[in-house]
Amino acid sequence: MSRQTNQDTNAERAVRQLLHASGYRYRTHFPVPGMPRRKIDIAFTRAKLAVLIDGCFWHSCPEHATSPKANATWWRQKLDRNVERDRETNAQLVSEGWTVLRFWEHEPPEAIMRQVATAVDQERADRLTRATRRHVLGAG
Repeated sequence: MSRQTNQDTNAERAVRQLLHASGYRYRTHFPVPGMPRRKIDIAFTRAKLAVLIDGCFWHSCPEHATSPKANATWWRQKLDRNVERDRETNAQLVSEGWTVLRFWEHEPPEAIMRQVATAVDQERADRLTRATRRHVLGAG
């Protein structure tokens, strides 16, 4: 297990490459606020958008998850804990005002990139609208 990649997976790198080529800038392995030992795979800090790309085995993908036969009970507990940790991380991020987008590693990178780009662009538009409204109302 110590040799398993837990960051910079092929799926993450493919999505990041597409985002960067499209002009999006982001942080990688950004600490989850209030949970410093947990990281966001791709973070848009201004937009407070967290993108997490989960491995099918480690996060129990409903389509592709497998259960090892050897030490089955231990593995089931470990994988169940991973899923529980994902829920805790989502809840923490939402409580801090972040939007969380989770994807599976088997999803096409182009589709993930489009969804992330749409979310980032929408947040930018919303932020601009709020700033304009404050300026017009004389609060800015």
